[in-house]
Amino acid sequence: MKRAGQKCFNRPTLQVERFPLSEPVLETKRSFPWLWVLAGLSVVLAASAGWWFYQRVAGLPGKEAPLAVLAAPAFSPLPLGAVKPQGWLLGQLKLQTGGLTGHLDEFWPDVKDSGWIGGKAEGWERAPYWLDGVVPMAYLTNDEKLKAKVKRWIDYILAHQTADGWLGPEVGQSATGAHAPPNVQRDPWPEFIILKVLAQYQEATGDPKVLIAMERAARNVDVQLDQRHLFSWNYFRWGDYVMTLYWLYDHTHEAWLLDAAAKAANQGYDWTHHFWDLPLKHKSDGWTWGAHVVNNAMGLKVPALLYRLTGDERYKKLAWRAIEQLDRYHGEPNGLMSGDECLAGLNPSQGTELCAIVEMMFSLENDLSITGDVRFADRLEKIAYNTLPAACTPDYWQHQYVEQANQVASLYVPRPIYATVTGGGNLFGLEPHYGCCTANMHQGWPKLTSHLWMTSPDGGLAAVVYAPCAVETQVNGVAVKVEEITDYPFSDTLTFQVTTANAATFPIYFRVPAWAAGASLNLPDGTTQTLTPGSFQKVLRQWNGSQSLTLKLPMSFKVQKWYQDSVSVERGPLVFSLGLKTHWSDFRPFPYEPKGVKKYDLSAMPESPWNYALDLDLDHLDRSLTVTQKTVRGNPFEPGNEPLEVSAQGKILQSWQASQGAAAPPPQSPVESSAPLEKLVLVPYGSTRLRITAFPQLK
Repeated sequence: MKRAGQKCFNRPTLQVERFPLSEPVLETKRSFPWLWVLAGLSVVLAASAGWWFYQRVAGLPGKEAPLAVLAAPAFSPLPLGAVKPQGWLLGQLKLQTGGLTGHLDEFWPDVKDSGWIGGKAEGWERAPYWLDGVVPMAYLTNDEKLKAKVKRWIDYILAHQTADGWLGPEVGQSATGAHAPPNVQRDPWPEFIILKVLAQYQEATGDPKVLIAMERAARNVDVQLDQRHLFSWNYFRWGDYVMTLYWLYDHTHEAWLLDAAAKAANQGYDWTHHFWDLPLKHKSDGWTWGAHVVNNAMGLKVPALLYRLTGDERYKKLAWRAIEQLDRYHGEPNGLMSGDECLAGLNPSQGTELCAIVEMMFSLENDLSITGDVRFADRLEKIAYNTLPAACTPDYWQHQYVEQANQVASLYVPRPIYATVTGGGNLFGLEPHYGCCTANMHQGWPKLTSHLWMTSPDGGLAAVVYAPCAVETQVNGVAVKVEEITDYPFSDTLTFQVTTANAATFPIYFRVPAWAAGASLNLPDGTTQTLTPGSFQKVLRQWNGSQSLTLKLPMSFKVQKWYQDSVSVERGPLVFSLGLKTHWSDFRPFPYEPKGVKKYDLSAMPESPWNYALDLDLDHLDRSLTVTQKTVRGNPFEPGNEPLEVSAQGKILQSWQASQGAAAPPPQSPVESSAPLEKLVLVPYGSTRLRITAFPQLK
């Protein structure tokens, strides 16, 4: 690990010296055969070492000085509120407002009595975390009660800004537990979060005092970094600070903000080297900062941020290499990396912390914006439409700390499978294991909504992630509304109704996912364009009045291989799992009682077999898998209300049993079973709470 304060910028770019491998000039009369052998070996070793060094290091971006002006992103997010959810997506946001998101401040002490609002409870990260989700939630749902709550909080925080610019409590509770000593005074980490909150609030309200307060707070942090370098959580999470400095720069164009961003990068953890060659390639032996899954999820945005600061194109490549590194050593079939709290290898029963789910989504949204790489959008949809809803009860009153791809029970286990989480980590409750996810889970759906559409550098719009929504904005001074009518990801058809107040010529970019072979776009003039998977399709035309386009994204089955050659089934952005019949039990009452209701932490046990091996013809998947489409009604992520089903066949595998309260690792495939073939019904991962996703494959 690089020490705090070690310089990243203004150091020489790594260079590889190359020497001609010409034959050495030797006097043969004085030479012996062994000298020739030695010389030859030396040349081979030198060449091999040089090639190894080139392969391992030369592609690593150097750390040049920051540009005078930030490099432009491929796409720019619209201000909060320009994109509004519709259909099933609006339903998810409304369920959250009726659940923990809309009520935490009424009964949970760490928000209700937070130090951020003048109370005596935790005054560190939890209230800012909650605000980071509840601010966009309030304005995307247009919930007047929620907006009033948000205004009360923001007004209080701004009114209590110190004379030198600090926002919030100057001494907060330690992140390591309620009984730990207080943090070092003025820990910048919660300051990083509240700056993100204020940026969203300013976009939604246009309140002029917010921008002034943010700039004063950023200057305060910048001065502090001269006096005491980054440390603890802020040492690893400096990317969240830098992205807000960019937001301020894009609004004010003040040069000192770029110097402040470089200073934070100089002092912070070196994510460049971390993601170039992941230091941890196995299940964590214990808790470490660099292995912490949420730190890694937040760090995923750093390479793209450094591209904007330096203009070095290699950072764009590193942004995706980071995903590849995590996939290679810790990848899970649901699109996540394992991490219970720390990176935990490839076993699909290890699970991932909920904070990492929402933070990885946010990093992918930033990576997509800056690089324009379709792969980030594809991964973002995979995580959002599978893992996010599965981590919560359908009414969003309970959530898990750890969600597993192979999750056959949700219960307290004295000696759990996890690397660093206690035995209650996968209960559904108020604050199972630890309360950070209770505070931080709320940002997932609203931030996804605000990143569905972006603007393009040539004055157009870009549909970068798909879900039912409507975008209203100005393009070249003309009012434009695009309504996206779809049940995607449960349907392969999307209709875009484009309405302009006056005639206007501008492009609209449509993302074509990498999996969408045979995709097509029907234009308003009746012509059809064939689309290239893994790209953006540009449609430049004059828009006048109301015109309609239809995007068709064919969804074919795909089987992915995972740990021990286990297999998972995908179709479009959805992962399919064997959803288990479930018996739910009240495990314990909430430690703090919401007004007028009695809520419990819940445990769950399976009431149907789970240890199946799939029978698949990998060369002809349509012979093994059949999809049944239903109407999307109500909450599509509620068990029993799935809009899609996939029929498959499999056999019970008696040798595959539970261990430590979880499914044991899948046996090495292919496997044999003497049990009879059975029809299995697979459903979307997000519609399950107990499931098998990575199956052994029959011979």
